[in-house]
Amino acid sequence: MNRFHSAIILATLFLCGCATTGLPPVTSKDYALEGDEKNIWALSLEMEKGLSVSGLPYADEALERYLNGVAEKLAVPETKGRIAFRIRVLKNPHLNAFALPTGSLYLHTGILAQMENEAQLATLLAHEMTHTTHRHAVKQFRDVKNKTAWLASTIVLTGAYGAVLGGLGIAAAVTGYSRELETEADMEGIKLVVAAGYDPREAPKLFEHLKKEIEEEKISEPFFFGTHPRIQERIENYETLLKTEYAGRTGISNGEAFFAATREVILENARLDLKMGRFGIARRGAEKYISIQGKDARGHHLLGEVFRQKGEKEDEEKAIAEYRKAIELDSSYPDSHKCLGMIRMKKGEKAEAKKHFERYLALAPKAPDRGYVEEYLKAME
Repeated sequence: MNRFHSAIILATLFLCGCATTGLPPVTSKDYALEGDEKNIWALSLEMEKGLSVSGLPYADEALERYLNGVAEKLAVPETKGRIAFRIRVLKNPHLNAFALPTGSLYLHTGILAQMENEAQLATLLAHEMTHTTHRHAVKQFRDVKNKTAWLASTIVLTGAYGAVLGGLGIAAAVTGYSRELETEADMEGIKLVVAAGYDPREAPKLFEHLKKEIEEEKISEPFFFGTHPRIQERIENYETLLKTEYAGRTGISNGEAFFAATREVILENARLDLKMGRFGIARRGAEKYISIQGKDARGHHLLGEVFRQKGEKEDEEKAIAEYRKAIELDSSYPDSHKCLGMIRMKKGEKAEAKKHFERYLALAPKAPDRGYVEEYLKAME
């Protein structure tokens, strides 16, 4: 049978057969992986491998232990032996998270940096875990497949049935599900949050952070399907639950434990925001880190970098003040000396610039930019 005939038969089967989206959750006694779902799992595993060598993972074993510990509090016993949840962090300043059907959950540094406590973290994890336990990737794929006849033609004519079958499911997992599935993840997830003893009043605050970024960055809501609920609608759904089913319910928030585990992420993410030129967000991140960590040269240096790179009126003096504060807190911290040297050199203050550059090289003799700094010193002789 040639490829053309195979394509016709496959297209006929694809168009005539409507796969059910009424699958039981992983926790059900009737749970069993189905054929197309296995393809999605296989692609998920490939995606995990690719991410692991992409340079995107944020390596912090203590942080991962903390995140996985929170996930363990949320997971119901019925998932044991069926789904092994593992939480990983990716270096990305945008507020996002996604779950793969295999149980791997990925959180961006951006969303961790914006949260305020463990209860908000639990809300996010419970939401993403529900996507996995309720098999949303395969449900999403089947729903689209059943409704979109043209997809079958595209698949068979390109000979890429297996890839698209898995790929569409993973695309949904990464970029967002339908309105119904996202709402289910919200509603089922909050049950896990409450059962674990967390304060449900923190749930809508998580989505307030998302709303704020969308408004500040003037971006379209980053979701794949147009029927995805708007952020405000989801906030209102949580607030309705707090007035009805969970009225008067309180719980733990664990802000101190959360910040102890995530403070380095806050600093790293502020650096990422600065690289993207998001000066306002980077400034808030640096200031948040300083408020948590206290006397830390790195936080003040980063805040100085925000002011220097922003370059608006009076920012230079603010930058100088922050660099000096960093040096005051840690006299062995080199980077602020280099930046002060650059400012003084730009202002024509050669003696002061030379002093700071020489101090920088003394403190960081193997600095990767040593050659550039030495050239600056030669130019001022």
